[in-house]
Amino acid sequence: MNYLKSTTFGLGLAVGAMVLSTQANATAGYFALGYGTNQRALAGAGVAHRHEAMSATINPALAAGVGHQFQLGAELFSPHRGYTGTGTGFVPTGAVDSGSNYFLVPNLSYNRPLDNGGVLNISVYGNGGMNTDYGTGLAGCGSVYCGGPAGVDLSQLFISATYARESGNLSWGIAPTIAMQRFKAEGLGAFAAISMDPTSLTNNGYDYSYGIGLRAGVVWKATPELSFGLSAQTKFNMSKFDKYAGLFADGGDFDIPASVTAGVEWKAGPRTKVMLDFQRIFYSGVGAISNAGNAGALGAPGGAGFGWDDVNVIKLAAEWEASDKMTWRAGYAHASNPVGPEDVTLNIIAPGIVKHHFSVGGTYSFSDRNALDFAVTYVPKSTVSGLEVTPGGITPGSNIELNMRQVSVTIGWTHNF
Repeated sequence: MNYLKSTTFGLGLAVGAMVLSTQANATAGYFALGYGTNQRALAGAGVAHRHEAMSATINPALAAGVGHQFQLGAELFSPHRGYTGTGTGFVPTGAVDSGSNYFLVPNLSYNRPLDNGGVLNISVYGNGGMNTDYGTGLAGCGSVYCGGPAGVDLSQLFISATYARESGNLSWGIAPTIAMQRFKAEGLGAFAAISMDPTSLTNNGYDYSYGIGLRAGVVWKATPELSFGLSAQTKFNMSKFDKYAGLFADGGDFDIPASVTAGVEWKAGPRTKVMLDFQRIFYSGVGAISNAGNAGALGAPGGAGFGWDDVNVIKLAAEWEASDKMTWRAGYAHASNPVGPEDVTLNIIAPGIVKHHFSVGGTYSFSDRNALDFAVTYVPKSTVSGLEVTPGGITPGSNIELNMRQVSVTIGWTHNF
């Protein structure tokens, strides 16, 4: 009963912290690369790697082989994003950087074997998000888009209840998931002329969106050394952002895209494992994200969006158990860039363009039941350039170069019952 009380308290604490915190995980578009501490140390790899309660957030089937465990973690995430304008008139020239460079992103997971042979897992985590915060006092009209402080703040919270089972060499899991989104936009008044509803375009404070989706997965242990994993997430049909019905296509519709991940784990030695994953995120299934900037009026059915393409992510990682107390991890991930040169102007407020991700971390077991997890992730600067496109047309001879780089530090605690 004490375990139940402490877990319930931890769940409530994490939910509250996530709702109040600002997400900014723009690593694979705006999806977080990994959700738990050890996942981040592996650059998000591990769809076939069962080793902790948070594994269920990558593949629900992985919960089947973990045991009775509780995990709690927090990431200090620091994205640096901005643009450089040359020959522009609609946006200020020169190098302009976004503020708000530090965010706290918590997560937790509780894994409990059941008497019937199944496993129940409850996980709370940030699926992803985007934040930009451009101030005033800039060249030209004084601010990005000439409408005062500009930017967006999008955060996504997932609460998943996973049921998993293991039958011989095959494990499977299914996870009905509740999703919550929070969003606001500022400084976009210059786009009123191309909006279906200028009163629901910008500067309306936070709005909230809710929906339900499904995550499911399988793991097949082909040999003692080789395992294969497959996990998928349905598209989440979310309630509309009514306050921003003049910004997002189809009257404020901003669903969460579907995704699929496949991968393999190879036990290269008694204490060494190597993982290779491939993930695809289907941004093309959400019009507000993927529609071209010239598709029509903002907010209209099938109207203009941010022009994002689907994203492919390749993840390679290794885990080495150096001793009974110390395990080391490292990983690399490459994500394709969803933003094309034709869409850089509007994506000043959503520059999810990073490509290369390097991570290291580990776990130190300081007792039989408790361990400290840690990870550091570095994302070097990525850029994409294109012409300035204003509500009135293209600015000849102009150039806008978006840029983003990231670093994060994550700490976690694992408790085995």
